[in-house]
This record gives sequence, C-alpha cells and structure tokens, in this order.
Amino acid sequence: MALVENRTADVGVSAAEKQKAFNGDMRELVDLLSKLNPMAEEFVPTSHRSMSVDGNGGNSNPNSVNGNRRRKNRFNQGRRRTNGRTLRAQREDSIKRTVYVSDIDQQVTEEQLAALFINCGHVIDCRICGDPNSVLRFAFVEFSDEDGARRALSLAGTMLGYYPVRILPSKTAILPVNPTFLPKSEDEREMCARTVYCTNIDKKVSQADVRMFFESLCGEVSRLRLLGDSVHSTRIAFVEFVMAESAILALNCSGAVLGTLPIRVSPSKTPVRPRMPRTNMH
Repeated sequence: MALVENRTADVGVSAAEKQKAFNGDMRELVDLLSKLNPMAEEFVPTSHRSMSVDGNGGNSNPNSVNGNRRRKNRFNQGRRRTNGRTLRAQREDSIKRTVYVSDIDQQVTEEQLAALFINCGHVIDCRICGDPNSVLRFAFVEFSDEDGARRALSLAGTMLGYYPVRILPSKTAILPVNPTFLPKSEDEREMCARTVYCTNIDKKVSQADVRMFFESLCGEVSRLRLLGDSVHSTRIAFVEFVMAESAILALNCSGAVLGTLPIRVSPSKTPVRPRMPRTNMH
C-alpha cells in the first residue's frame, strides 16, 4: 500500500513539473512574438512597401494605410467619372454641330462638299465615306457651332454634281484625327494631296505587293507606309504618289481586289512623314 502511494506522489510531481515547464515555454514564446514587428519588410506585401515607414521599419501611422488607400481609390474613381462626363459632354456637343449628308455624287470631293456649306458657318471637318464608285456615298460635316448645322439642313435637295443631296441631323460625332498627324506646313498639305488612305488590306499582302498594285494602275509611288497589328484582321496603308493626278486615279481603285479582299481607298488627311532614325542607346 505504501508503494502505491509513493508512485502516485511521483506521478503528481512529474505532471506538475511538466505543466510548469510548458507554461515557461509558452511565456518565452509569447515574449518572443511580442518583440516581432508586423510591419517589418518581410511581413509587408510588396505592393504596400512604398508607404512611409518609421525608423524601425514600421508604419509611422498604421491607421493611415487603409485611409490612404481609400482616399486614393475615391480620388481615382472621381477622376474617372469626371473624365467620362467630360468626354460624353464633348461628344454630345460635337453631334449637335454635325450633319449627315447622303446621295453624294461619286465625282464630288470633300473640298467641294465643304464649299456647299460655306454660307452656313465655319466647317471644321468634312468626311466622305463609302465606295467612290458608288452613288451611295455619305458624309459627316461638322461646324464650329450648332447654328451652322441648323442652317445646313435647309440645303437638303441641293444639286451637287448629278444628284440632290439629302441632309439630316447626325446621330454620331466625327472621330477626331490626332492633331499631331495633321499637316503642319504648306509642303505637308501638298503631300496630302498626293496621298491616299487604303483600308481592308489582306494581311498576306506585302508592302511590295501594295506598291506594285498602285504603280501598275495609277503611277509612281514615292512613299508607302503599311500598318497592322495582331488585333485587327486586316491592315491599312498610306500611299504617297509622285503626282497628285495619280492619287486621284487611286481613288477609283476602291473596291478592287488586292490579295483576297476588296480594298477601300479615300483621300488622306495626314502626310506620310519620313521615319526618324533611331538613336543608339549607350
């Protein structure tokens, strides 16, 4: 009986020592963890490391992290909304200043169409669209103010070439041309008169093919820029001729098949500027 009691006492002492040792380990662990800096570089996501930190690597104001993020998000959202409203307002204003003209004779140029509205107001842009060989061509004419567009509507039915034109308020705005691409001198305006804009070009067609096509039908090409990307299924080209008469002949090529697709040709509003040589970076 005494032996059993001694063994029980030993077990109780052993359990007490284990509990004491465990509690000591836990205190050491708690003390160790309390000394860690949660804002130290190894604990902070890389996207947040640019925020201001104090001398010990911790954020000088932990509450400012989320606050700064929220303020930045609100600012960006507000700026996007403001920009969106501004763009919509500008587009709506442009639509009010634009008329849609249809039934345009195939011989009528953009300059002649714009001249029709000379007494209505200042024309700031005129775009003829469609196949130059078809009577189904149409155009968008934008004025500097709404009064000019309203006065232009009264010219509906005017004979221009062999057909009376139809004029209606436009439902769309003219897509603006990047002003950096527009002619900046009289020489560049003369270059535009010798240049055509060609679209719907088969991607399998090379620059040499485009040059050969236009030179065989229209005249000598002085400069050609063939453009494309991986997003669009076709390519575009700017073709500058030596003679302005060749550019006029090229307009009649709209609808002709180049490769496997019928191309569309229209007068270019931008000159084909020589490419600037790249400078070597050292």
